[in-house]
This record gives sequence, structure tokens and C-alpha cells, in this order.
Amino acid sequence: MADSALPRVEFAALSRGEGTSLTLGPLDGRYREAVAPLVDFLSEAALNRDRVHVEVEWLIHLTRHSVLPGTGPLDAGQEARLRAIVTSFDAGSVAELGEIEAVTVHDVKAVEYFIGRRLDGIGIGHLKPLVHFGCTSEDINNLSYALGVKGAILDVWLPAARALVASIADLARTSRDTPMLSRTHGQPATPTTLGKEMAVVVHRLTRQLDRIAATDFLGKINGATGTYAAHYASVPQADWQDVARSFVEGLGLTWNPLTTQIESHDWQAELYSDVARFNRILHNFCTDVWSYISIGYFAQIPVAGATGSSTMPHKVNPIRFENAEANLEISSGLLDVLASTLVTSRWQRDLTDSSSQRNIGVALGHSLLAVSNVVKGLARLDVAEDVLAADLDGNWEVLGEAVQMVMRAEAIAGVPGLDDPYERLKDLTRGHRVDAGRMREFVGGLGLSAEAEQRLLALTPARYTGIAADLVDHLR
Repeated sequence: MADSALPRVEFAALSRGEGTSLTLGPLDGRYREAVAPLVDFLSEAALNRDRVHVEVEWLIHLTRHSVLPGTGPLDAGQEARLRAIVTSFDAGSVAELGEIEAVTVHDVKAVEYFIGRRLDGIGIGHLKPLVHFGCTSEDINNLSYALGVKGAILDVWLPAARALVASIADLARTSRDTPMLSRTHGQPATPTTLGKEMAVVVHRLTRQLDRIAATDFLGKINGATGTYAAHYASVPQADWQDVARSFVEGLGLTWNPLTTQIESHDWQAELYSDVARFNRILHNFCTDVWSYISIGYFAQIPVAGATGSSTMPHKVNPIRFENAEANLEISSGLLDVLASTLVTSRWQRDLTDSSSQRNIGVALGHSLLAVSNVVKGLARLDVAEDVLAADLDGNWEVLGEAVQMVMRAEAIAGVPGLDDPYERLKDLTRGHRVDAGRMREFVGGLGLSAEAEQRLLALTPARYTGIAADLVDHLR
């Protein structure tokens, strides 16, 4: 039998060619545009830029405060030229660091040498021993990751998530009075309003966003095992805890005074758990919207030129919500792994955190992609009020709850003949469709007080929404 396999182009080899970039993961390929802002904070290049930033600021901090004998403050021009190493960090800098690391086989040591190469040109070549002074690699890494994660969350992810929640809140407000049949256990239940149901989601998501916004981004710079041993051995007269605290806080982070070689990453675990919880609430929203679309509560606005199905031209598929579901699941899975892995380190240090943290951008990227898709999906929805109204009118039996509660209240008030209200309504409604005529006939034969009877006869499924519309006001 002839071999029908086609010859394959070796894409791995092709990707190594000059000017060719073939990606392994979808975030760097198909979905690059949606997650590109995270690259400035959580890519390998951004990590190295932040390492350079931390090293430069540590050098400036030590000289400004004359922590070491024989050193004094640099002049303004020297400080500016030092900081220019960070602000001018570009593709050439990345390449140079890569060349240094190929020799050192150590990424943070490469950063130290990268900065050292530039000190002679600034006129402070004698301060090369001050670069990375008293530091273990984790002193630089933990601060760099904290800065990167802080920027990614506060400048990229959180604004995108808040904009999404604002879109859902807009839908809640515009549909606050739109009655809708509830479905508990998938069965017709006490009516609500579409706006109130959207407001519930907004309230849940907002609580998570508030927790995320309040995150403490911790950092430390206290040496090989967190004891300042090398610091005090070399410069015993300095108050190294104060030096460390003021430096970490000067970076805009919260100082952690008690660590091993690594900052314990508990704050990261807390943050990732909160983001994962946001993801899961949003996932619940996506599945609900998908279901509402499937029963016609929402109509999808077709995109000009788009194809819903390769064979069924009538279809407009809810792909934005389905795509979001998948990416939220991937993001939450990765965030769960990060949250559980990062809080554990054997004795004073192991390297499991190093490999794990390189996936922070991937985890947040899938969440950001999902947020983008939900925003786009919401923009293509119309509320089908006629469908919602027809569904309510076809389920008069949901008024059974109201009728039996009025019967109970009347019985308590002394109106006779209103025994066993639940059982009587169950006989009328359970497993049976009840129309308006049958429900009103039943109410008229109960012997209620005139006021109670008129109240029930005026009630329809669409009017049986309690204060659902008013509850939307809690979003203000």
C-alpha cells in the first residue's frame, strides 16, 4: 500500500531562520493582539528590564544614603545616566544580555555584568563592586516579578476587567424593568428581571475586583537566607533592615521583613486565587448567556461577512462566549497551579518557583483574552423582549407561589376555608400548565377577602417580579 503521507515542512527549523517567527502557543500567535499589553510587564524581556531597574535603583539607594563607607551620593547627571540604562532597554539590550548569559549560564549574574559594562562611561567605574551588593539572585528576582505583576494587574488586566463589568452593569440598568422567567433547576420559577440577574453578576465580579485592587505586592532584599548576614559582616554599622525597608517601599512595594532566601510568594497565591475566582464567576456568566441565547432571550447581531457554520448558513454561533469559557478554564487551571506551587519551598529555597513564575503571563493572558471576547460578545447581543414576554405568558403556574402565600396570610388574619394552601396549589399546578383563565378561576373560588382577591387577579407572571428592578440600584 502506498504511503499517503505528505512531505512535511520542518517548521521548527524554519522558525529559526532570519526574520521568521513561528509561535508554539496561541497567545503569541493567533491571539497576540488581545494580550500584547501584558508583554510590557510579564515577558522575559520585561523581566530582564525590571531586573536592571532593581539593580540600578539599589545602587542609587546605597549611594544616596552613603550606606557603605567611601561612597556618597552621585550627582544628578550620573543618576540620570544610570536610569537611562533602564529607559533605553531595547531589543539590542535583550540580545546583549543573551550573549552574556550564554557565558555566565546565570540570568541575574548576566544583568550584573550588563550594568557593570556601562559604569565606566558614566564615570563611576569604581562602583562596580556595589552592583548587586549583598544580594542573592532572589533579592532581584522577587522584586522584579512583583513590579511586573503589579504593572500587569493594575495597568492592564484590572482596567480591562473593570470595563467588562461596566458593560454588564450597563445591560443591568437598561434591562432593569424587563421581566424574565427564572429557572431554578432548569424549571420555570418565580419571575425576575433581566437587569436584576445581570446586577447579581456585576456585584459578584466587583467584589473580586475590589479584592484584587487591594493586593499587597510584597518584596524583600535581605540576602542569601534572609538574615542580612553578608550585609552585617561587611558593613556592621548600617541599619540594614531600614535600608531594605525604605528601598522596597521606594519601589512602590510592601516590605516583607521575614523570609527565607525567597520572598514567600503568599501574596501571589492570594492574588492568583482571586483572579481565578473572578474567572469562574465570569465563566458562569458565559454559560448563562450562552443558554439564554439558545432559548432566544438574546438575539445575536450578525457580523457582516462572517460565517457561522461551514455548512449551515443560517447559524450565528455564540463563539465569543464559548471562546471565553475555554480560556477562562485554562487561565484558572494555571492560576490554581501557581497558587498551590508558589507557597511551598523546600527548607530555605528550591527552584520550583522559578519555573512556575515564568507562566504568570500565560495565566493572565488567557484571562485577558477571555475578557476581551466577552466584551465583544456582549456588544453583539440584543434583548429579545418579545421572547421573554411570551415565555412568561406561557407559565402562569409560577403564580402558584403568590397565591398560596396570600392564602396563608388570609388564614392567619382569620379568613375561613383557606386550609392546606400548599397542597391545593400543588394539585392545581404541579406537572400541569395553567393558563390565565384557569388561574383566575381558581383564585375567584377561594373565598379570599375582596382586597386580596383583586390583588391576585391583577397579578400576571410579568408583574410578579417583587422589587427586582429596584435591586439594580445597589450597583450605584
